[in-house]
Amino acid sequence: MFRKTKLKTRMILSLGFVSALQTTLIGVFAGYYLSGSLFDEIGQRALMVAKTVAAAPSVIEGIRQRDIEALNLLASRLAHTNEALFIVIGDHQAVRLAHPSAERIGHSMADDDGDDGRRALIDGESYVARAEGSLGDSMRGKAPVIEPDSGEIIGIVSVGYGVDQVNATIERYSIVLYSVVGLALLISILIAIVIAGRFKRAIFGLEPEEIARLFQERDATLQSVREGIIAINRDGIITTVNRTALETLGLDPHTPLAGRPILEILPESDLLSVLESGTPDFDREVWLRNRQMIVNRLPVRQGVDIIGVVASFRLRDEVDQVSRQLTRIQQYADTLRSQTHEYSNKLHTIAGLIQIEAYEDALNLIGSEVSDHQALIHLLLDAVPDPVIAGCLLGKYNRAREMGLHLHIDPESRMTDIPADMPRDQLVSVLGNLIDNALEATRQQVGEGGRIQLSMTDLGHELIFEVEDQGPGIPENARQKIFEKGVSTKKGDTHGYGLHLVSQFLNRWGGSVTVDDLPGKGCRFTLYLPKTSKGRDNH
Repeated sequence: MFRKTKLKTRMILSLGFVSALQTTLIGVFAGYYLSGSLFDEIGQRALMVAKTVAAAPSVIEGIRQRDIEALNLLASRLAHTNEALFIVIGDHQAVRLAHPSAERIGHSMADDDGDDGRRALIDGESYVARAEGSLGDSMRGKAPVIEPDSGEIIGIVSVGYGVDQVNATIERYSIVLYSVVGLALLISILIAIVIAGRFKRAIFGLEPEEIARLFQERDATLQSVREGIIAINRDGIITTVNRTALETLGLDPHTPLAGRPILEILPESDLLSVLESGTPDFDREVWLRNRQMIVNRLPVRQGVDIIGVVASFRLRDEVDQVSRQLTRIQQYADTLRSQTHEYSNKLHTIAGLIQIEAYEDALNLIGSEVSDHQALIHLLLDAVPDPVIAGCLLGKYNRAREMGLHLHIDPESRMTDIPADMPRDQLVSVLGNLIDNALEATRQQVGEGGRIQLSMTDLGHELIFEVEDQGPGIPENARQKIFEKGVSTKKGDTHGYGLHLVSQFLNRWGGSVTVDDLPGKGCRFTLYLPKTSKGRDNH
């Protein structure tokens, strides 16, 4: 039943119960301590009065003379003055000489409480005792009466304070005490209500079960994503890390990282700089633990304060793999689309020639078409045995024809010694971007019939690609800027990315590119890619 109540109610009840228990225990302890203290205090008071009376000269003289009348008057007056229940005076045999009840005078003090006064009369000790006597329950202080000259014990004095007096005092103090305890309990309950309300607001009104479920969902989400995720707090301490992060970074999956400084695990990380600047960082290529990553970093804010940073990352190879798949699909689509369009036109032309019975012209067209493609295919098979690059060039050849242009591949070209570790998808992307730019520039400047020249060579220590167009050319002062992201000589927001990708690939591979004007019109892009890692280091 208690679990079904809301968190706020549970907190109020729990805190209220704890407060009630605490205040009750404090009240009981305080009452017990107060009672004990008062009884001790009354006992000590009785003892002090007994000692004072026992040392009075008039008492000593009265005992010496056995002046019962004088001792009773003195005892009565002293009892009234000290608000005592009684003062009893006895001789050296504990026989009463003074007592509030006249009939008890001359009898032994032992018949009252069973105490024969041995401790005072024989041992000379002053002490406190509680006993039930003829005058009721009382705290008694007893002291010996000593002869000043001889030091002889000649009598005993017993001073008593009634327990009812003590209980009345305790009751008076207890009313105040328990009033304070009750007020403290009420204040505690009010504080519990305020704390419960603020706590509930701090957790966005969620119940513990909802928080637990959200935590489980959050953990399952973190573990299910295919990107590595690491979060740090404002002190640079790791607070969250998922399995993918451990696998991606090559860390032991059984090593606990939470609670450890980020600099201890990833000293090359820039998370602390994001923590200081508060500026998010997206799609940044970085090296972490000798692995190339694509990283996103986002500061976590609480109001205006930055309380941490979350980083997501994945291997560059995975991104490249996706890019490679998309590139191939696009190449296949471009090739099929170009071939379909071109062959559709050719088939319509051949069908028309047959219908007008121009059979010889139809055969010549078919032969020419087959001859051109066969020559290109033979050239690519001999000069470019890599199927990915050959397929790219064949697709661009068909696309050029669809645009009314001609892509001429130098028959002396040769590209057979491509390094095995060179990513083919990126090489195809770079080469395709250069050819596409050349096609667009030539079509805009010359129109149908324009020509694009491609030559390739792998002689020496570099792979060299040359792409020549008949476009308007590129001003010399703009040749460096065209490789920046978003910069293009064409109009529109969708341009300015192809040459930027070319520049990125060259930077990673250690290559270079030159741009030269051609005689007349057009320009030449020359791409240099080193074959060996030594050549890349020299770049």
